[in-house]
Amino acid sequence: MITLRKSSERGHAQHGWLDSRHTFSFGEYYDAAHMGVGNLRVINEDRVEPGMGFGTHGHRDMEIVSYVLEGELAHKDSMGNGTANGAHSGVIRPGDVQRMSAGTGVTHSEYNHAQDQTTHFLQIWILPKFRGVRPAYEQKHFEPQQRRGRLRSVVSPSGSDGALSINADASIEVGLFDGDESATKALDTKRLAYVHVARGEIDVNGQRLSAGDAALLDGESQLRLSEGRGAEVLVFDLAR
Repeated sequence: MITLRKSSERGHAQHGWLDSRHTFSFGEYYDAAHMGVGNLRVINEDRVEPGMGFGTHGHRDMEIVSYVLEGELAHKDSMGNGTANGAHSGVIRPGDVQRMSAGTGVTHSEYNHAQDQTTHFLQIWILPKFRGVRPAYEQKHFEPQQRRGRLRSVVSPSGSDGALSINADASIEVGLFDGDESATKALDTKRLAYVHVARGEIDVNGQRLSAGDAALLDGESQLRLSEGRGAEVLVFDLAR
């Protein structure tokens, strides 16, 4: 069974400096029919105005993945990332994937320090497999050719094949598709697959999706991506 979630059906929050579209219930947007899919809890499509951002705030027991589409996002946290002597710069740009395990508790801020460009990114929350773990952080760049015409693993529980590791029974693959480029993926019918189109257009098992649209595949044995037109796609493999 394939269930579509159209972009226009998502929740919307406009805070002046932040324009946010919520695939699932978040903040002041609440819809009992859309609380998440499996252990995927949040997909927010955020646009942050130049010189603005999220001030220091806290998280606990959540796996948080950020995926930048345009501009850049500067991250600073209580683990020291984003500081002069931190292990990571904390700045993420298109092609970068960032994963933060909030665990026992972490505070962080996220800013668009550019004065002339809006930052467009996806904020993703996944419920952890183990609670109360030590907070952790990773970021990595994936070149376009690694994602062109194929699905590239970027987040997985084991962190194998160069992906970031995650404390969750979930994985994320990303791909870029245009023209004749296509990909197929065998699916475990005991799990859930969720396809989110970040931009462009593409056929998902024969159904046309546009930017902001998503499809839940439940009981399907195969995923087929084809007929892309400037498409950037995220594919989630999720526990029920």
